[in-house]
Amino acid sequence: MKVIKKIKEMRHISQEVKSKGIAIGFVPTMGALHEGQLKLIDVAKKNADFIVVSIFVNPLQFGADEDFTAYPKTFSRDTKLLDSRGVDVLFTPSDKEMYLEGYETYVELPELSSVLCGASRPGHFRGVCTVVCSLFNIVAPSLAVFGEKDAQQLIIIKKMVRDLKLDIKILSVPTVREPNGLAMSSRNVYLTDEERKDSAVLYQSLILAKKLVARGERKAEKIKAKMRALISSKPSAKIDYIEIVRKNDLKQVETLEKMKIDVSQPFRVEIKDDFLIAVAVWFGKARLIDNITLQIPKLSVSKNSKNYH
Repeated sequence: MKVIKKIKEMRHISQEVKSKGIAIGFVPTMGALHEGQLKLIDVAKKNADFIVVSIFVNPLQFGADEDFTAYPKTFSRDTKLLDSRGVDVLFTPSDKEMYLEGYETYVELPELSSVLCGASRPGHFRGVCTVVCSLFNIVAPSLAVFGEKDAQQLIIIKKMVRDLKLDIKILSVPTVREPNGLAMSSRNVYLTDEERKDSAVLYQSLILAKKLVARGERKAEKIKAKMRALISSKPSAKIDYIEIVRKNDLKQVETLEKMKIDVSQPFRVEIKDDFLIAVAVWFGKARLIDNITLQIPKLSVSKNSKNYH
């Protein structure tokens, strides 16, 4: 595995690989790797022939009071893990390499970035989109892989790629969990033993929501109230948000209701609503996020059927 620090060299390698007709798969990370991120690499390897992973702790996506300087750094360990996973290139640029003096160009999706984590972390997704767009331009991958744990980030990046007409396929990988259900995250290392035990309630609350919906509950506030009560029962938990939104636009919903069937579409159409149930909770120094997607199926009907609403 080659370790590359300079943009010019990374571009040269990418151009050389692509000139041979070889597809590049890309996994951007901030290091402190865990099994969830390694799964992204496995998916990239199944879909591309040359794998690039970046490690760059991006200052633009951290707020003034956030953990930029304290963010876990395990470069030596990460390098060994990536090499053993069959990665071809590790790209690890410096801050100065990525952001030249006088840098003032940003990529932002204001509407999608203003809710959920964006409401709690102003400017976060502007930093994410800016660095991801830059990395895409440098690495020039055919595809890039992201985790579904960061659902809002995934939705925003997919829209950025579409809006900017980037010729990159975005693949997603289901959340990888620890034995207690906690979604794997580099920030899990912040947890004390008590906080780690309590943090299992995050996934438990999402499973509770899923069960409530399966039993017929559709009122978002009732579902969130049950989740809030469960999470608040843990002494180390401090809720940032619990939200239920439509997955396509991240708009809050009052009711998990079915969409109306468009009878102008070809007959026997089946339409589903996707809802994202998302949580962010502080456990001590660690702000942890998690989510699940629920689908409310719509009965398929014929074009001329009167059985629709």
